[in-house]
Amino acid sequence: MEEIIHSFLEVEVSDQEYYDDIIRFIYSYNIRCGEYEGNQFVVKKIDILNFIVFEEYEIDNKREIHHSFSISKKKLIKMINDYAKKQGFIFREFNWIKE
Repeated sequence: MEEIIHSFLEVEVSDQEYYDDIIRFIYSYNIRCGEYEGNQFVVKKIDILNFIVFEEYEIDNKREIHHSFSISKKKLIKMINDYAKKQGFIFREFNWIKE
């Protein structure tokens, strides 16, 4: 699981704009469920507190899901923010989305 998490962070939190978009989706209370489609991974919001992150492929015109993991909102935010800080990105807190 560590390998897929590392891959997810490298691909989807690779610059400030991607970080801002994904963290806005996770923080948003207006989006109760739905999907954030990144470059390679999809973050599926099951409810306000639970997420599934997975790689999605289309093979023979059929959707296939590989390498998924479930994670709580709190852990996902911490994981993404810790990675973003290491990359030198501007840290975003919950109240930032109201701007």
